[in-house]
Amino acid sequence: MFDYTTVPDRRGKDAIAIDIPELNGFVIDDVLKPEFDRLPMWVADMNFVVPTCITDRMSERLAHPSFGYYSVRAEYYEAIANWHRTRHGITDITKDAIGYENGLLGGLVSSLKVLLPHGGKVLLHTPAYIGFTHVLKDNHYDIIGSELIKDADGRWQMDLADMEEKIKMEDIKAAVFCSPHNPTGRVWNREELEAAAALFEKYGVTVISDEIWSDLILFGNQHIPFASVSEYAHENTVELYAPSKTFNLAGLVGSYHIIYGKELRNRIEAYEAATSYNHMNVLSMYALMGAYSEEGAAWVDGLLKILEENVRIALEALQAVQGISVEQPEGTYMLFLDCKEYCAQHHLTLDELLKKGMEVGVLWQDGRPFGGTHTIRLNLASPTQRIEEAFRRLKQHVF
Repeated sequence: MFDYTTVPDRRGKDAIAIDIPELNGFVIDDVLKPEFDRLPMWVADMNFVVPTCITDRMSERLAHPSFGYYSVRAEYYEAIANWHRTRHGITDITKDAIGYENGLLGGLVSSLKVLLPHGGKVLLHTPAYIGFTHVLKDNHYDIIGSELIKDADGRWQMDLADMEEKIKMEDIKAAVFCSPHNPTGRVWNREELEAAAALFEKYGVTVISDEIWSDLILFGNQHIPFASVSEYAHENTVELYAPSKTFNLAGLVGSYHIIYGKELRNRIEAYEAATSYNHMNVLSMYALMGAYSEEGAAWVDGLLKILEENVRIALEALQAVQGISVEQPEGTYMLFLDCKEYCAQHHLTLDELLKKGMEVGVLWQDGRPFGGTHTIRLNLASPTQRIEEAFRRLKQHVF
């Protein structure tokens, strides 16, 4: 029913994933060997064709030749509430709780400008999504990092003792939370979320929870929205969502918040109204309504099976390489490789390893800005035949 095998030709179609001239400090055309094409496996967008339920709704609107000022349709709010009810079991989302955000990072900054209007200290788990670190630094917030740790099975965990010490010592009142976590792929379970929520409640910390990956949950894991785990979390969390990661719609720009706490919501929405920047594109509204439909849900269910197969292929290949450490992601479509031992064994710098991959068209991403000294971030959201081809090249020419 759905097409997960067509490889869209994105060349010349404004896609940075494929047309970017430089990556990881290299000019791609200078290092790419002529016998190889580009396999985009870095920036977090997908190389699948968008389901027709989205393009049909957009085409329906495009057929009407007028694009003046407009009102947000009731269907938009209903689609969001229904999506979270059917996908995540959340039944108390009202229209008032939903607000448009002109990008998830815009929603993050708006929230912080209300919570900490003159700058201040923000708790952030590390490794961390580079979008967070950039916007926090650019807006003059001090990042107080709490490093995730690995248990005996190599599974990433929050260090609650470290979090409490940092919150207490630094008098932190705002935390940026990532669930599922990017770049590690952890899907936090209820016990972990409840423990974090209790800690935040103890010290009066307001949480901004990035849940943009919440639909891309793998291998039987379950996404639990942070605001659902306690009464305190319900009233003191800004949840940020978008269909962009799930359906590859980042170029349309269309995120949204869910804020249940009336006082918190009023403050943030008043600030955003005053900036006058936060206006939805009419086509992104129709794209969301097409995505958050029964057909869109069925497409995601099929996509998850493809992503799980891609993860299996990648892990089988990488775990056969001595010195590469990688954990099976529970969510997202990214891998976070630790190549420190491999580089030491083969007397390579990380830059040299990155270059070797790029020479054969594997456009993977320097992971050091996310965390670690020898890390690589790898995107698996492509048709399976392309993932197989990528790992053939890595096995034959790189590893």
